[in-house]
Amino acid sequence: MKNKIVARVILAGFCVLLVSCNTKKEENVEIDLKQVKKEIQAKENEYAATYNAGQLKEIGYYAEDAITFYQNRPPITDKDARYKFLESDLANNTNVISFETKEVFVSNDGKMVVEVGYYKVTDSTNTPINTGNYMSLFEKRDGKYVCLRDMSASDGLTE
Repeated sequence: MKNKIVARVILAGFCVLLVSCNTKKEENVEIDLKQVKKEIQAKENEYAATYNAGQLKEIGYYAEDAITFYQNRPPITDKDARYKFLESDLANNTNVISFETKEVFVSNDGKMVVEVGYYKVTDSTNTPINTGNYMSLFEKRDGKYVCLRDMSASDGLTE
């Protein structure tokens, strides 16, 4: 009986040792915030150029499972709905949009980024007609950041 108790205690101790040795430690990856901000700004510039040129099918900004939150409407939860929304928006105007990345908040492993930015919409005479702020959540997939969630809020002011 004593041997069975000793064997169980040794087995339990071995299991505890095994679990504690296999605990995955969080990786500390050195993050270059300036580089991440530059990458995100490049994504925003590409989005604006593609949108302003009316080449909506070529916007590679969003992940397949992205959700977009615009003011005064339900969330846009799929690629086709997003395309239809952007297409209807372009059909009714000749405005030009631009984005400026103000801040980025990067996860410890560099895979997730929250961006805080500023947008401006100008008319054909380059007069601002809408300005505001936005937040976007990016995830690095296949070596590139893609937008998973974004939302914007107009400040109702022009410059």
